[in-house]
Amino acid sequence: MSEIENPKCGVVAVLGAPNAGKSTLVNQLVGQKVAITSAKAQTTRARMLGIALHDNVQMILVDTPGIFAPKRRLDRAMVSAAWEGAEAADAVLLLVDPIKQRRHELEPLIESLKDRPERKILVLNKVDRAKKEPLLELAQELTSKVDFAEVFFVSALTGDGVPEMKEALAGMMPDGVWHYPEDQVSDASERLLATEITREQLYQQLHEELPYDSAVRPELYQHRPDGSLEIHQQIVIARESQRPIVLGKGGQRIKAIGEAARKELSEILGVKVHLFLHVKVEENWAESKELFEEIGLDWVR
Repeated sequence: MSEIENPKCGVVAVLGAPNAGKSTLVNQLVGQKVAITSAKAQTTRARMLGIALHDNVQMILVDTPGIFAPKRRLDRAMVSAAWEGAEAADAVLLLVDPIKQRRHELEPLIESLKDRPERKILVLNKVDRAKKEPLLELAQELTSKVDFAEVFFVSALTGDGVPEMKEALAGMMPDGVWHYPEDQVSDASERLLATEITREQLYQQLHEELPYDSAVRPELYQHRPDGSLEIHQQIVIARESQRPIVLGKGGQRIKAIGEAARKELSEILGVKVHLFLHVKVEENWAESKELFEEIGLDWVR
């Protein structure tokens, strides 16, 4: 790694109601896909980190799970991971979708941010689709409740306004050596990233058919002598009745999920990937400590 002059390094926590576009924004800041983007809320389970570079500054982006009222142990683990991410941050970025707003989730977030010591930044997303007047009114309302250091209007999808925001964020980072090599964009181990990509496909292809209670568990991850990768994963579901949904007619659905995930993985990792998926029914998997650790979450009582 070449010596960086006057290096700066800091942590930016990315908060927002589920589905506000956090993962998409993190991917824009990093310049490539690291966080998992999905139209289904609450897909970021582990504290996925993206690492964004700007000149001599390294920003570690903590893409926190949407913070919502936790009912199950899985939800509690996600929420505690989100707040843990925010506690060590040099800046907290609150991303708001001005179109959906999701007030019931936004209000508690505003409440809890009010008295936090970090520098807070308000980012209003979807400027490509929102009307200007209500957008400005919303910005005014939120800044009257929380002391935001800066307000940005961006489109996480098109990247509009993101470079300016990135530059401002970089300016807030403290002096310090970089924590990660400059070619590394995410601290999620490849093994975990591989399960996340399969899980994203599971959501994309099964939409409403499969409820939120599925997980992907890593089993085997090994390099073959020819340089290619062999990956075995288990799709864990809660009920036997869900098995035919995941498998599809004649196994077509699981084949399509595996094919899409394999293709994306080999693009990201730059090597040929052999991906093997199988389905396992585990009724109480959401209460399993072992599974939590495997998918990168802390076990929360």
